[in-house]
Amino acid sequence: MTLPSDHIRVLMLEDVHPSARATLEQAGAQVTSAPGSMPADELKNALSGVHLLGIRSGTNLDAGLLESASELIAIGCFCIGTNQVDLDRACGLGIPVFNAPFANSRSVAELTMCEIVALLRGLLPKSMAMHAGVWDKSADGSREVRGKTLGIVGYGHVGSQVSVLAEALSMRVIFHDIVPRLPLGNSRACRSLDELLRESDVVTLHVPATPATRGLIDEARLSMMRRGAMLINNARGSIVDLEALAEAVRDGRIAGAALDVFPQEPGSSGQPFESQVRGLPNVILTPHIGGSTLEAQESIAKEVAGKLASFVLHGSTTGSVNVPEVELPGRPHDRGADEPSHHRLLHFHRNVPGVLSKLHAIVAEVGANISGEYLRTNNEIGYVVLDTDPSAGAALAERIATIEETIRVRVIA
Repeated sequence: MTLPSDHIRVLMLEDVHPSARATLEQAGAQVTSAPGSMPADELKNALSGVHLLGIRSGTNLDAGLLESASELIAIGCFCIGTNQVDLDRACGLGIPVFNAPFANSRSVAELTMCEIVALLRGLLPKSMAMHAGVWDKSADGSREVRGKTLGIVGYGHVGSQVSVLAEALSMRVIFHDIVPRLPLGNSRACRSLDELLRESDVVTLHVPATPATRGLIDEARLSMMRRGAMLINNARGSIVDLEALAEAVRDGRIAGAALDVFPQEPGSSGQPFESQVRGLPNVILTPHIGGSTLEAQESIAKEVAGKLASFVLHGSTTGSVNVPEVELPGRPHDRGADEPSHHRLLHFHRNVPGVLSKLHAIVAEVGANISGEYLRTNNEIGYVVLDTDPSAGAALAERIATIEETIRVRVIA
């Protein structure tokens, strides 16, 4: 398939920052935007003829949807996580998935610090009382941040930034991670999650959604926390057992909580939100906005759109979370030449022995002059890129498409 960049059709959902459109249009793509996510049937129809899809966390792309999108060549997740996409099936179809794993880390860290102060000072109930016309100047339950112990579960890009900000407010910081991490400042690693829970005044979660983290904070672990401690989850909704948390807040064992993520979330703004934790005292609820600052959204949009544009223009899969990563140089006409000196063939194939031999045999039969070859594989697929003289590009691609193990072939002319 030869697909000039000005024929690339892009569908952007869920109010991705406008800088993504600008980046992709600069690459020659035609961009259509739609607010919010779409129901599966509607999205299936909308994907007809679409080559690039941009989503955030509210759109679910299962195997059936991916298989029905016959012209889709890449997906951009304009967020940190990619668990809303069936990554294995996308890999099997030769569809790279790109995200921005670190672009909104600072925004999430800042929200976390804001919530720590608000919970310790009881700002939410005080504000609600004032809105109800009640003047309560009592200091009961209001505490300083200084000197309190913050337990950080997950010491990656967000957790480590929270650590630095918390120490700036004179908090004592401890953390737990499943991999060794370099402590920043005066923070200290705990030997176990249970140790962290027993020592912390505030526990904040910054781990990914995996089978190991599902229900990580359950009734048993909540009972390990200090009476009067507080819990923050700005990571993934599956990590906390909300029924157990609600019961712990109601009986006073947990003095407050802040939740930005939930096991089930509305698909778009304006839809009703139901949860066991609604209406509980000193519980801050926000609608999955941890990374939703203008700065973070713009940074995410530029990063993910840049990766998509690089894949469209050059075939580069650097930054993909599901297919082999191949970093590619720009083609000569991208550096100022009037005409490209070669065509670039992108070949996704099943990773089994003999595919490269078949490909090289075809190159020899066609008599193509290959000026560059790049290859990476994972357990499931291989990705090979060939730079060939323009006269042989189309014929070579047609022959390569007949290789039994071929998943998809694209030519960048």
